Formats: sequence, C-alpha cells, structure tokens
Amino acid sequence: MTKTSSPDPRSSALYVGIDLGTSGCRAIAIDAQARIAGQTSLAWPAPEQQGSAVTQSAMIWWNTVQDLLAQLFSTISASKVAAICLDGTSGTVLLADEQGQPLCPALMYNDSRATAEAEQIRAVAPADSAVHSASSGLAKLLWLKQQDYADRVRYFLHQADWINGMLCGEFGVSDHNNALKSGYDPVQGCWPKWLDKLNVPRRWLPRVLPPGSPIGTIKPELASRFGLPTDTQVMAGTTDSTAAFLATGAHQSGDAVTSLGSTMVLKVVAEKPIFCAEYGVYSQPLGDHWLVGGASNSGGQVLRQYFSDAEMLALQEQLRPEQATGLDYYPLSRPGERFPYNDPELSPRLSPRPADRAVFFQAMLEGMARIEQSAYRRLAELGAPWPTTVRTVGGGAKNRAWTAIRGKLLNVPMLEPQYTEAAYGAALLAQQGKHS
Repeated sequence: MTKTSSPDPRSSALYVGIDLGTSGCRAIAIDAQARIAGQTSLAWPAPEQQGSAVTQSAMIWWNTVQDLLAQLFSTISASKVAAICLDGTSGTVLLADEQGQPLCPALMYNDSRATAEAEQIRAVAPADSAVHSASSGLAKLLWLKQQDYADRVRYFLHQADWINGMLCGEFGVSDHNNALKSGYDPVQGCWPKWLDKLNVPRRWLPRVLPPGSPIGTIKPELASRFGLPTDTQVMAGTTDSTAAFLATGAHQSGDAVTSLGSTMVLKVVAEKPIFCAEYGVYSQPLGDHWLVGGASNSGGQVLRQYFSDAEMLALQEQLRPEQATGLDYYPLSRPGERFPYNDPELSPRLSPRPADRAVFFQAMLEGMARIEQSAYRRLAELGAPWPTTVRTVGGGAKNRAWTAIRGKLLNVPMLEPQYTEAAYGAALLAQQGKHS
C-alpha cells in the first residue's frame, strides 16, 4: 500500500505585515509564495503639534490596529496566520511602566524639541553615529528622562516595539533598525558605553533583535478574539522606510532604491556598513548585508512650488527625454543641502527660466536626475557599490519620462518595484523569520 505524505502546513500559512504610517496603518497578508492574500487600511487622526513638539496617544495606534486586524480577518482566515510583523516610523518613541502602560504621549518622529539634548549628544557621541539630530530617539529619551514621571519608567520603546508588546505581552524588545537612532551600535551589536556619559538608564533600554526574529506568541485573549492560532508568532519589526525597501524586491549587493517623494532618498545594498555624518549617510543591517543611504533636500516639494499635480500629469506627455534642455538647474525649495553636497547655504538654481512650461518642468527633472547621479557617486566614493539596478518608489515613480532621463544618466537597469507598500515588506519579514 502506498503511503501518502501529509501536506506541509506551511503551504497554506499566511503571514501578516502591519505598517504604522504617518497618517494611518495598513495590513497586508501574504501566503507561502509571497502572494498577497488580503489587505486593508485605516486612517488615524493627525498628531497634535505645538511648535517643535509633535505628540500622539499610543492608544490611538493600538485601538486602530485592533480594528485593522478585525477588518483584515473578515476577508482572510485568521486560523491560517503563522506570524505577524510590524514596521513603525523611525524615531517615534514613548516611555512605559512595568506593565507596558504608556506614561506619556508618544513623541513623534518629527518632534524636534530636544535641541539642548542634541547638543549634549554631539559632545559625547561618535561623529558617525545616527543620533545627532534633535529628532533622534536618543535626544527624545534624554528629554523624557527629565519629566516628573521618570521614576515610574521601566521601558523606553519605539512605536513598533510597543505595539509588539501589546500583541504578545513581551515589552522591552526592539530591532536593529528602530534602535539605530536611539544610540544602538549595529556594528558591535550592543548599546555602547558612551551612553553612560549621558546618564542613560540602561534598565530602560530594550533588548535588540534582528528584524524578523521571534519575540513571543500572540496573547491568548487576542488569539481567542480574532481566531488566531495560539502559537502565532510576533516578530521583531523594522522601520517604515526599511520595510518599504524590502517590498520592492531589492536585496542583493548593488540593488538600489530611489524614493521620489517630498525629498529624494537613496538607499543601496552594500557588503559593509558606511557612516559619514558630514553628509548624513548611515547604515542599517539588512540580513547579511547593510542598507546604506542618504537624503537630498531636492524632490517633489520644490516641484509643487511651481506646478500642481494636475499640471505635472498633463506636462508628462510633452517631455522629451531624448532631447536635453541644456539648462543646469539645482532644484531646492529653500537654501541648504546636505547630500550629496554639504552646504547649508546652497541656493536653489532655477534660471534662466524658459517661457515653455514643459521645458521648465523637464529642466527641473533633469536637475534632480543629476543630483541623484551625484548622490550615488558620493555613496560609491564612501565605499558603497555603484548601483547594479535602481527601483523607484514615491510619487515621481509614475513619471515614465523622468525614469528615462534618470536611467540615461545612471546607465543601469531601471526596474519596476515588485511592491511599494511597507506593510508588504513587514509581511516578508514575518514569513522569512518564521522559516529561518
């Protein structure tokens, strides 16, 4: 009698990624072949802002995530979910007590009140550290440490860390990418000794795991409520930008992604880490590789000073990528650039200005393409590989003529990203971590 083998339970398993974004959150479930099985999204209110202080109640996140999961599991089978992984906005942090209850509103990624604390950090931290900004997680930690609830603190947590704790009950765990701007040393794999000079309470600091590492299993009450298996794993997450990078399919050394949003952010996979504070270049672990990146102040923000979205869409048909305008622009919305050139006084260069709006638009796109070329050249000078492929995300990715202009300058294949949603990248981490 022939013995039949039982089917591999992993073949029908689902893996959920949750992206905690700036305006809301999205969930995507993928199957064993990384195909999307279901997705949904929910908005949340804008953070409260008073000057440089930008805060939000963490309970808004948790309540929305619960509603998001309920919505997702109305379209897919929760009983097939093997693992969940989250990404969050880099530098969004809060303090919690022994039970994981928030002691204060979360300080958002763009909260930049901690200017005095940033000065203290600059006097102590290595020049190539990613913590020098007033919006860094470490600067926020030092500011929070001075508040009157500090004596009740047990955990300093990033956005994704806290939601993970709410899902599995394990607080005090973070990941390499979120912890980077809070002072974690990804090369040595530890919280460095120089933090002691800033009197950082080490008992507050989370244990740091590689993204996609298992933290714990889903809380029994959540498993019962949603119909999840009791052994559903909650995985260490990552930052939203890293999750979005993973979603594109870029993963080999030399694979690069340019994000054409309000600003231009470039990242390339490298064999070794590169840090250069002068140009704002830093590295994050990416499996056995490193993700090296920098950001120019040029991008969609300056385009919108001169063109509406509707006009840019209409003008795309009039662009001639094969015929350069000959205009030497450096588009900036205001003076100042850090990457690929460090010049806080650099003035925008947008003259002479032609009468033809299509020519003016193309000249600005050509200028940004040259900035992109110079940026990848700068990364190569610092030791990163020259891109072997470039994928594009952000609003500018839809402009085919611009892609042609950029491809001609970079002289590398311009590939379509597999996906662009950060939640998809988080789902990939859930899948890969579960099978590692």
